[in-house]
Amino acid sequence: MEGARVLLLSLFTSCFLSAAPAQAQIIHAGQACVVKEDNISERVYTIREGDTLVLQCLVTGHPRPQVRWTKTAGSASDKFQETSVLNETLRIEKIQRLQGGRYYCKAENGVGVPAIKSIRVDVQYLDEPVLTVHQTISDVRGSFYQEKTVFLRCTVNSNPPARFIWKRGAETLSHSQDNGVDIYEPLYTQGETKVLKLKNLRPQDYASYTCQVSVRNVCSIPDKSITFQLTNTTAPPALKLSVNETLVVNPGDNITMQCSLTGGDPQPEVVWSHSPGPMPPNSLVQGGNLTIWRIHVEDSGYYNCTAINNVGNPAKKTVNLLVRSMKNATFQITPDVIKESETIQLGQDLKLSCHVDAVPQEKVVYSWYKNGKPARFSDRLLITRNDPELPPVTCSLEIIDLRFSDYGTYLCVATFQGAPIPDLSVEVNISSETVPPTISVPKGQSTITVREGSRAELQCEVRGKPKPPIIWSRVDKETPMPSGSMTMETYDGKLQLESVSREMSGTYKCQTARYNGFNIRPREALVQLNVQCEYNHTVLEHLSECLRTQKPCRGLTPTKTNDDNDNTDKMTTVIIKGLEYTNDAQCNCSPLAD
Repeated sequence: MEGARVLLLSLFTSCFLSAAPAQAQIIHAGQACVVKEDNISERVYTIREGDTLVLQCLVTGHPRPQVRWTKTAGSASDKFQETSVLNETLRIEKIQRLQGGRYYCKAENGVGVPAIKSIRVDVQYLDEPVLTVHQTISDVRGSFYQEKTVFLRCTVNSNPPARFIWKRGAETLSHSQDNGVDIYEPLYTQGETKVLKLKNLRPQDYASYTCQVSVRNVCSIPDKSITFQLTNTTAPPALKLSVNETLVVNPGDNITMQCSLTGGDPQPEVVWSHSPGPMPPNSLVQGGNLTIWRIHVEDSGYYNCTAINNVGNPAKKTVNLLVRSMKNATFQITPDVIKESETIQLGQDLKLSCHVDAVPQEKVVYSWYKNGKPARFSDRLLITRNDPELPPVTCSLEIIDLRFSDYGTYLCVATFQGAPIPDLSVEVNISSETVPPTISVPKGQSTITVREGSRAELQCEVRGKPKPPIIWSRVDKETPMPSGSMTMETYDGKLQLESVSREMSGTYKCQTARYNGFNIRPREALVQLNVQCEYNHTVLEHLSECLRTQKPCRGLTPTKTNDDNDNTDKMTTVIIKGLEYTNDAQCNCSPLAD
């Protein structure tokens, strides 16, 4: 009630105070290196990476404008949400280079056009340079003489572009002083790389080389450098692995993979990495050895051993680590496809299919049982594998010319032979009562209407034997379900939606899954969800005085609709800050806060 009284007082006062449009000005209050006007009269704010950016949008106007900061840098993803309205301050701690760009301050109060001001933020930085060495060798006069040319490539990321200086020992190198060297900038690097070419190596070329980079102390950023010792034994790294490129292990095992250096000068650095994701917490790297204790299924993936010494290309070996696992045993019942039947009938063919998600998939062994005994295979009872119409490595039991004696309970068992992995099984009952599914929406449940923020339940009824899972999806919007995925699965046909929003309004489809049931055209049905926003009757009652008197109220824009019955204008709608509110029973616009 207190908030409502404040709002009412604000609206009452605004009816009598003069309105003034929003005005804005951007000032800086952070650790700027320099703030200047460039040649197109644009304000540029220069700041060093890692410092704190503070921008203030000073506003005037009545009522007091609201402020929204946005940023554009060629990508819509760079936009960010509204900052503090009270002090109109944008603050970014430890600003990063990607946060540079043009920032806009937009101030609006519903009077006239919004005030928009901008400033360009230029983030300055200088990374550590990276020096790599490459060489070319060409044979001359057989094997008695070799010409060797070496390229020292220095690369750095910086803003503004860096200046490069090459040194041999303490001597600064240049074309004019040594015709045995050539310094140039590759065209494709756009000023971030300088190459020192040593033509036909001479004895004096085996020395210490330094690449020094500088942004001329911009933003007090000091120079940086990197040094490399070139010798007659300088060589790129080489590796070998102690295990095969594909390694299959059991969960709970302890494993060690050894990555050994077989070449490289200077001494290469060996690094292990895992993809996807980081290295598992139950792992330890010691030199070139990687040990994983009590391995889990989640530890599967590609393990990369990389050796780097900045000479030539890095050496890399990869192990595809597979941890044996089985999960999600499912079945399908396929009636006689030749006769295009969707029901089980005596005298027709029938196929029972069994599948598990396994690693490695191709090593799964399937066994079939009928009424608890191993199935006896014959001309009418066939086993097939890798049906092109089913998921890979699916095992099927085909029954030709179905007879009454074929009715019974069939069991499919999936096994990893010789591995301590528990078997998985799935049971299928075939009888005269086995019928394909049907799906429908309960009476009165085809349209569900709920308040925003409340709970909703959508329901579809499935009949048949066996009953398959129900898969829910959205029909009229290409947006994910509340779970984040495009579909949601339920076994009771009920879709529970918590704290619904207006974005969740629309048509939902329920359909039968093809697994754990009949492998036929899915049955489906539709349910409409309508979400009404919260309706603030109290505030609209307070606004009715302004609507009744039709006075120009601050922040309110009333609109009229003509009623043909009495030829009188009735105020039915109010627009507040660009959002429309009606005094009818429903509301499909943004809610009005107290």
